[in-house]
Amino acid sequence: MTETATYPVIVTPAAVAQARRLIAKKDNPNLALRVGVKGGGCSGLSYVLALEEAPRANDIVYVVEGLTVMVDPKSATFIDGMTLDYSTANLLEGGWKYLNPNVVKSCGCGTSFTPK
Repeated sequence: MTETATYPVIVTPAAVAQARRLIAKKDNPNLALRVGVKGGGCSGLSYVLALEEAPRANDIVYVVEGLTVMVDPKSATFIDGMTLDYSTANLLEGGWKYLNPNVVKSCGCGTSFTPK
């Protein structure tokens, strides 16, 4: 586990609040938010969000407004500088928002992308 002052992903207050709601539903206060990417999707890489209890070896771990965030080093190279947001604007545009400066193109739904 690597603790760092440089956070690869900026997590907005709305995203923190949504993650806390999901953690409360699981009734496990030890859960943390994992943010990452995996191969796949219509544009090459897909975003991954998960709730996990413990970091993996070499994870970048930091706390935002009391929420522990974990990012693996490989994913960090593709999402460094990204803002993770959550919107409840409406049914069509609501949900998780990935504002990633490392994207060349993304799919229509915004959950997969082609990195620079």
